[in-house]
Amino acid sequence: MSQEIAVIGSPEFTTGFRLAGVRVFENVPDDEKDDDLDEAVSRVLENEDVGIAIMHEDDLEYLSRNLRRDAETSVEPTFVMLGGGAGSGGLREKIKRAIGIDLMDDDS
Repeated sequence: MSQEIAVIGSPEFTTGFRLAGVRVFENVPDDEKDDDLDEAVSRVLENEDVGIAIMHEDDLEYLSRNLRRDAETSVEPTFVMLGGGAGSGGLREKIKRAIGIDLMDDDS
């Protein structure tokens, strides 16, 4: 079963992903993030068709403490944070947690 990729963020952030074929998205304009980002992330977390959710790392500061924790520890969907430099969002650890092995381990 194939799962969808979702993208959450400002329309400027989501547009490139949408042009690349991402069909599940939550547009939350920058001036509405304080009020609406929690709801957008909750909808993606509850969507059983989504396997990977992409957000900008700076948007984490707008999430409530509990929802931020849920996004950071979620395995399905796995949240990938972009824009924070090398190793942003602990992608290696998230992949390891999701599939059970470390793909970058030299001993594998």
